[in-house]
Amino acid sequence: MYNPVHFREERIEVLHQLIREQSLAALVTLGKDGLIANHIPLILDREPAPLGTLRGHVSRTNSQSSDLLPGVQALAIFQGPSTYITPSWYATKSATGKVVPTFNYIAVHAYGPLTTFADPARLEANVRALTQQHESVFAEPWSVDQAPADFIQSQLKGIVGVEIPIARIEGKWKASQNRVPADRQGVIDGLRDKGDAVSLAMAEWIARKNS
Repeated sequence: MYNPVHFREERIEVLHQLIREQSLAALVTLGKDGLIANHIPLILDREPAPLGTLRGHVSRTNSQSSDLLPGVQALAIFQGPSTYITPSWYATKSATGKVVPTFNYIAVHAYGPLTTFADPARLEANVRALTQQHESVFAEPWSVDQAPADFIQSQLKGIVGVEIPIARIEGKWKASQNRVPADRQGVIDGLRDKGDAVSLAMAEWIARKNS
């Protein structure tokens, strides 16, 4: 992706944290009929270091698991908060008027060869790991063990596992780093005044990224 140096995030631990927090990926692959994209949750395994491996699953009827051109890398896109930035928040608007609107956003792109697997034990282990990751925030987490075992096994027959050893990863934190400090503070104040969850999250990212 287009990624000017002032927006570039290269720390692996930061990129991995975004993947864990925003695990619903846009998974893009190339098959004989062209590009295919689906939105699926992926779980990150840190091994092999340093980039790790992504795993998830798709429906057995989903052509993305079978329509794969050999040797072509898949792309998994993870997105954090994004929000419109009005130029009215910039101090530069009053000083020169030379301002335009933009969007701030956070994104991680992970690339690697996609392979599939159908072993029931491996599928179940992946489903359990994915479930535990997302259920851990609840006071009474749901567990795969709460469903009948024969039901779980029947569900596993309807999915195909996907695995992407990460060969390349890039992150873009577009958080007003290209603006002068007064403009950045104006954006932070404007987002905090809006008060919605996404705006507050972006305000904190701007404050953190430019500190």
